[in-house]
Amino acid sequence: MAAHCENAPATHKFLDMSTSTTNRKVHQVDVLRSGGTPSALSPERTEEASTRTLQRGLRLLDAILDSGRDGQRVVDLCHATGLERATVHRLLATLVECGYVAVHGRFRYVTGPRLAERAHHVEHSNFAARLQPVLARVSAACGDAAFAIVREGPTSHCIARHVGTHPVQILVIQIGTRQPLGVGAAGLALLAALPDEDVDAAIAANAPDFVRYGNMNPDRMKILVRSTRERGWSVIGNHATRGVLAVGMAVLSREGTPQAAISVASTMERMPRDRQQLIARAMRDALATLLPDGL
Repeated sequence: MAAHCENAPATHKFLDMSTSTTNRKVHQVDVLRSGGTPSALSPERTEEASTRTLQRGLRLLDAILDSGRDGQRVVDLCHATGLERATVHRLLATLVECGYVAVHGRFRYVTGPRLAERAHHVEHSNFAARLQPVLARVSAACGDAAFAIVREGPTSHCIARHVGTHPVQILVIQIGTRQPLGVGAAGLALLAALPDEDVDAAIAANAPDFVRYGNMNPDRMKILVRSTRERGWSVIGNHATRGVLAVGMAVLSREGTPQAAISVASTMERMPRDRQQLIARAMRDALATLLPDGL
């Protein structure tokens, strides 16, 4: 009997532990049913949480995209998205780290380099498609190759070209070619159409590279810019390519902002002054006919 009595408490202790474990299991099931957060989420709930986070991140990104160049403060983003401040900060940290958002000044957030790069690519593709008929028309009028460029900071980027019918074609640049803004005729026309502060900044940025383009220098570039503005179109030779002369013209937006530029290049012998003027008229007519509202 004594032995039986000594073992009894141990038996009761074992039963108590079993009941406690069962209660914990029941409680966990109740938490799941009530929508609580157990220590280990099911795959379905994990996927649901990930989807909700993605939706919030996209909502935040939309608000930043809508804010334009000035960006938004965190408090503005909270108001625009309906998200808590801590959530906005957490999502912004991820978006900045991935390059989709950037910090502007001390307190504002703007679109980051990855989005800007994609936007430029789409815009340039659109410009190339719209300028291709212009190049074809100009090239048909003069027989020489025609080119289109856009500006990327202090650099020109060739986005389109059209080969003419003349037996000798001077293909000075290819699609994708980048060079200092101003050393080619199209780049010079675009540079001259920019505000003075942008012109000065581009010339200063490109000054170390000018010597590689027919001994170009900042003073010479400023003279060419001034002449282009007075004439209304650009002409430059023996700089980007020796023995080649090209004529260029800026392409403006509906609001009058310079967006791109076009040019025609040929040998120096094939480009006397009267032919330069003829090509400039062909460019002006093509732009007025095919892009009457601007680019």
